[in-house]
Amino acid sequence: MPIASLLFPAHPLRLPVLQVLVLLPCLAPVLGAGQRGGGGHWEPRSSSRCLPIPSSMALCHDIGYPTMRMPNLLGHESLGEAVQQSASWLPLLARECHPDARIFLCSLFAPVCLNRFISPCRSLCESVRDSCAPIMACYGYPWPAILSCDQFPADHLMCISSVTNSTVPDAGSRKAVPRASCRDCELEEAKSARDVLDTFCRNDFVVKLRLSRLNSSGVSLAPFSLASKVKVLKHGPLLGGQIRARLQTWLERDATCVHNMTRRQPRGGAYLVTGNVQGERLVVAKAFSWHKRQRNLMTAARKWKRHRCRG
Repeated sequence: MPIASLLFPAHPLRLPVLQVLVLLPCLAPVLGAGQRGGGGHWEPRSSSRCLPIPSSMALCHDIGYPTMRMPNLLGHESLGEAVQQSASWLPLLARECHPDARIFLCSLFAPVCLNRFISPCRSLCESVRDSCAPIMACYGYPWPAILSCDQFPADHLMCISSVTNSTVPDAGSRKAVPRASCRDCELEEAKSARDVLDTFCRNDFVVKLRLSRLNSSGVSLAPFSLASKVKVLKHGPLLGGQIRARLQTWLERDATCVHNMTRRQPRGGAYLVTGNVQGERLVVAKAFSWHKRQRNLMTAARKWKRHRCRG
């Protein structure tokens, strides 16, 4: 999955190993990473060793346990190879497609150092796959065959189960899985100044911003930076100083939206975006390309300060 790294989620998941392991009688074979012993269990290879999880492995550093077993469950023989390959999954975590995605991936890239290899449960794989695969498909990346969920053990075997489902959080604290859509934030035409003003009224914030493509040889889901100047037409419930930080988080996490906005402007450009505030996140509802041909958009922006929303 050759997706170059983006940014790591702002709030890493930190759970001790005992909270994510389901210790039950036997261990099923996983990805050919071990050798079958006389008792039918899969044992670590004779060359298997425990190594500290390096800080350069952003995917799994500070995951809740300090060391990892190498070779890992994906067959990576060297630490450098594991670090390099794990970085390509950071954009998917940035999209926050599933709350257990990090635990699932780290159980493969950086297996916890116990006396046996402990694989993810099949149900954990299926849950993460069902939420994350549609988002990957938006960018032309299929769910990798090496992560086929059929090869993982059923939940009644020794394996890593879902952290999200292992406890019963309050309904208000349950983290919603993002809606996967390949058409989020398609650029719209400003049909009339009145329509644009009505859009401004219905949304919490209205911001004019400029995106510039990053000078990088890699390919990431959202390879753009936010220009220093951001013009806020409406800040809604946000304080003025919060706007830029929230926009930066949106740029890092909502790759589908950014990709669609910049499809016709691969080098970036100026945009006017409107949307709503949901907790700590900004959700962009509509986006317009800011240029001279968008006269209705510019007219609406000029009139906004004097405009009174109906109702």
